[in-house]
Amino acid sequence: MYAALQEAEKAFELNEIPIGAVVVYNNKIIGKGYNQTELLKDPTAHAEMLAITAAANHLNSKILDECDLYVTAEPCIMCSGAILLARIRNLYFSTFEPKFGACGSLFNLIEKNKYNHKIKVYSGIYAEESKSLLNKFFIKLRRDSKSKK
Repeated sequence: MYAALQEAEKAFELNEIPIGAVVVYNNKIIGKGYNQTELLKDPTAHAEMLAITAAANHLNSKILDECDLYVTAEPCIMCSGAILLARIRNLYFSTFEPKFGACGSLFNLIEKNKYNHKIKVYSGIYAEESKSLLNKFFIKLRRDSKSKK
């Protein structure tokens, strides 16, 4: 999870919502990403999506059923769908996301699905560190927004 936090810090430095993700296969990171929606002008450029794409390219397979995903915040509906379609084995995330989360906050798409593939979900890992980085980002965003008025 520490590597995912490092990715989130990259997003923070680029004024992106600081969420980071890594995909691990055989104890090795094979995909990583951080939010780049502003930078790329792409609403799908979430950390999870970028990490899953990198891992799929690395393994030359869309099926990642021997991989684990670590992400610093609860995945949204879009990312949860991608996690299911990639057949990720285990999902580890830091903090719940009450506005957009699809792994227990708003919905529980991962655990309450009709797919044959079931994903084990673990939450709360590095939760305080992730919350702190998110809070710091939104405080800065509000401060910058006020100074532009």
